Amino acid sequence: MKSNLLKATSLSLLLALIPLLSCSTMTNFNQQAYTQTISIKVDALNLMDSAVYEYAVYAAKVSDLQVKIQKAYEYERNRPKNEITVQLWDKLLDKEGHLLGGFLMRWQNQGKQSSVFINASKKQVGMAFDVIAGLESQKLKSSEIK
Repeated sequence: MKSNLLKATSLSLLLALIPLLSCSTMTNFNQQAYTQTISIKVDALNLMDSAVYEYAVYAAKVSDLQVKIQKAYEYERNRPKNEITVQLWDKLLDKEGHLLGGFLMRWQNQGKQSSVFINASKKQVGMAFDVIAGLESQKLKSSEIK
């Protein structure tokens, strides 16, 4: 429980710091990046619900999601002044971590997951996507001020 509270607090703190960091170290808002993030979030959370079943049944859908994620990641990685967003994607996709990358790896290695674990993981993954989308939205506000 403390771990989840710590993660939520960390994400909230990061969101609070975004306006301070956005002045000169971030690129402007990009609708495509924002749309991709939201689309992948919906796809990922829906797919995570399927982890109550054997991974092998959903391996092709996981692969399709991973390709979408790779495309979005490469897009973000090649935008100028976008290091913070890329770091957030890195954290989300870390196969050793506790977000989407780690969840997918665990599902693959263990075959299937409990609904309790899935629901808890979905909350964390959803929050991580919200931080990325929120950062992109903040870029919109920062570019409007200039």
